[in-house]
Amino acid sequence: MTAARARGHFLGSFVVAAFALLGAKVLPAQPVARRADSAATVEVQRMLDLLLATSSMYAVHPATGRTVEVRADLPMNTMSTIKIAIMLLAYRDAEAGRLNLEERITLREEDRRGGTGMLKRFSPGMTVTYRDLVDQMIITSDNTATEALIVKLGFDRINGMLRELGFRETRLVLTLSQFYRNVAVAIAPERASLSDAEIFRAPGLSGPVAAAKRFEAAVDSTRWLGRTTAREMTTLLEGIYTARYASKASSASMMGHLFGQFYTSRLPATLRYRSDVRIAHKTGDFPPTSGSDVGVIEYPGGPLFISVYTNANRGDFGQLELTIGRLAELLVNRW
Repeated sequence: MTAARARGHFLGSFVVAAFALLGAKVLPAQPVARRADSAATVEVQRMLDLLLATSSMYAVHPATGRTVEVRADLPMNTMSTIKIAIMLLAYRDAEAGRLNLEERITLREEDRRGGTGMLKRFSPGMTVTYRDLVDQMIITSDNTATEALIVKLGFDRINGMLRELGFRETRLVLTLSQFYRNVAVAIAPERASLSDAEIFRAPGLSGPVAAAKRFEAAVDSTRWLGRTTAREMTTLLEGIYTARYASKASSASMMGHLFGQFYTSRLPATLRYRSDVRIAHKTGDFPPTSGSDVGVIEYPGGPLFISVYTNANRGDFGQLELTIGRLAELLVNRW
């Protein structure tokens, strides 16, 4: 075993042990019947309805069974929160021997994708492991990493897994290249003949026409990156946390990626300064039109599983982000 792999095994074992200890302390031994927290629901809906956006939310507190749901079954634009499902298939494939997470691939010029992430800023020729790709896909929402994983795992297999696990609404709608091509061509039809690499290199377009076309892409469900509901995404998160969909070791590793999240707006906005709170989460962005966050909040009374989605936003995006943080804070204080 190489020194690097030995370190990886040690870290994995450490994360698994820590995860097991946390789970043993905070999850009830027997499932608690779930019931709506009516007072919290009223307050959460009031806060969401103040936003000039389509919104939905579902949260559950397993220790008490309390839930809050606001339009929880309304299909929503996932943007990058769908990357959680891609991560899950990568780990399930690793368990099945279909994928070696330590295998290295070389990122080429044509592999780079726009939007979030850091890999696009490195020169072509960099080699990374598939585990690196999963990590960057989650912690910096890296689109280059995401596209490489979709190609490796298979678009249809990602959606097939979700159907197999019982998710009726959650699915990947487009690849990253398809998503960005749709937006680019809607803004500038002459770009239809460009390759994916050329679209990546083309200068960005701004102004009222570009903004309007971006808004149209965000609200047209056929052009979403992914589709889900707040209830289903919360269910997916809870299943990963409790090792329902993968082994305890794989589930612990997935939670490690989510706890490593780079972005600290939205769910952690006001809670990140509390020493008794840890948040594992995944954002979904297409600002200023769409800004969402889903995650697991650990605290002395937790854990709390929560998904908040917004789309078609016509208001202040900063206020939208802060509202998601205030919702999380409200529930942590109540539960």
